[in-house]
Amino acid sequence: MHATLPLLKLTDFPPLRRAALDTLQVNLGYRCNQACLHCHVNASPDRKEMMGRETIDQVLEVLRVRRLAALDLTGGAPELNPHFRHLVRAARTLGVRVVDRCNLTILNEPGHEDLAEFLAAEGVEVTASLPCYSKENVDRQRGDDVFESSILGLRRLNALGYGQEGSALVLNLVYNPLGPSLPPAQAPLEATYKRELGQRFGIVFNRLYTIANMPIARFGSTLVSQGRFAPYMALLRSAHNPDNVAGVMCRTLV
Repeated sequence: MHATLPLLKLTDFPPLRRAALDTLQVNLGYRCNQACLHCHVNASPDRKEMMGRETIDQVLEVLRVRRLAALDLTGGAPELNPHFRHLVRAARTLGVRVVDRCNLTILNEPGHEDLAEFLAAEGVEVTASLPCYSKENVDRQRGDDVFESSILGLRRLNALGYGQEGSALVLNLVYNPLGPSLPPAQAPLEATYKRELGQRFGIVFNRLYTIANMPIARFGSTLVSQGRFAPYMALLRSAHNPDNVAGVMCRTLV
């Protein structure tokens, strides 16, 4: 795999300044039931690295001492960590808003059949990755039959109240491009997602967030191999909008 960190240091992107910390984002491990091309941490079913209980208890102590408002759980598939439910319950007891960055297919994996019900019972906000509303594009990026499993997961969440009008259970979707290109404008794409998923599958959700793929790890290495790393960096730089800096997630997140 090609290292991309030395290449990323050669940039003229303007520096960011931190704002007040309100969110702790925790990667619970690199094990995942998928192996997506764009994955920023090279997660896959073959990875074994998982956060242990001692470190998770330290996470809870940081939340308590710093009185942070939100805990953002990611991976891999964070739900595969054996201490995931302990962490969620304890954080919710502290009054912390918990966000689960869910790949949707994990809701259908053996041993996780009650996961959706657990998330709903704890009032966890679900931010789910769905790179397109069409089977062809999703399966090309994430693997065969991922789209059908994702739709099944969304329907399970909807049946529990997620994304429904008047419900406190928040369901947001995340779009990212298939390759080294920029995402389209967020608002019209959200309208298209809601129309397509609603008309074809009866699915509802709250918001759609669009993100650009980071040129690191598996995705960055692929770009280097294809000779597309430098053009992609130039594309990102040319699209930089200083008005968006205020909303960059890492300014208020560790």
